[in-house]
Amino acid sequence: MDALTIFGLLSVSAMLLFYALEPRGPHYVLAFAAACALSGIYGFLQGAWPFGLVETVWTAVALRRWSKVR
Repeated sequence: MDALTIFGLLSVSAMLLFYALEPRGPHYVLAFAAACALSGIYGFLQGAWPFGLVETVWTAVALRRWSKVR
């Protein structure tokens, strides 16, 4: 596996982890937003711009949820 693939695997895994932990507090919602942003960066770097675009939208949704729960 190359470095970009490992980065993608870690960022998507972090999304899953922090999504599952969101009910524990607002800092997990913020961490989920950060993981979404990293996944979006991965998508754009990999050349899968639809994936990157969707992850960018998820980042905005998660940041809005975080602003409401904090």
